[in-house]
Amino acid sequence: MNEKSVHISELFNQFHKDVYHFALYFTNNQQDAEDITQETFLKVMKNLHQLKDSQKVKTWILSITRFTAVDWIRKQHLRRVFTKALSNKSYEADMNSRSVIGKENWEDLQRALIKLKPHFRSVIILRGLNELSIKETAEVLQCSEGKVRVSFHRALLELKKDIRLKEGWESYDRS
Repeated sequence: MNEKSVHISELFNQFHKDVYHFALYFTNNQQDAEDITQETFLKVMKNLHQLKDSQKVKTWILSITRFTAVDWIRKQHLRRVFTKALSNKSYEADMNSRSVIGKENWEDLQRALIKLKPHFRSVIILRGLNELSIKETAEVLQCSEGKVRVSFHRALLELKKDIRLKEGWESYDRS
């Protein structure tokens, strides 16, 4: 692909929100998500010449984002930081109940996502939260569509299991 036909600023303007949201869901940390977004677009800029099909630019960028996020977690050992960050959060006294409920749901979602292995977490973020198709998700994850289907199903089962345990339903669901 010709670098002149696609400018990095156009790619950034078009896809930075998708990249940032993926990174935020993946890490549950705004600063880390911003750093991953920045690192992703540096990699995009360096490797733009490798993009062969401009129709797949979004999945190509999200694939870079995924690998960047996984590497980020490995390097930073963020799993230990998540627990501390979540337990130390405080809410302002003047927040209305609706926004507190939103934050609690966000934290519940993040806690459940963090418990998933990285591949399942990626599938849930791409399919469930970013609403990519099975084909697009397979391209981002560089795996088969069948693996995406199975992984999405298994990841949803893990999330549901986590929710049931949290709500005290574990005694009713054992077989």
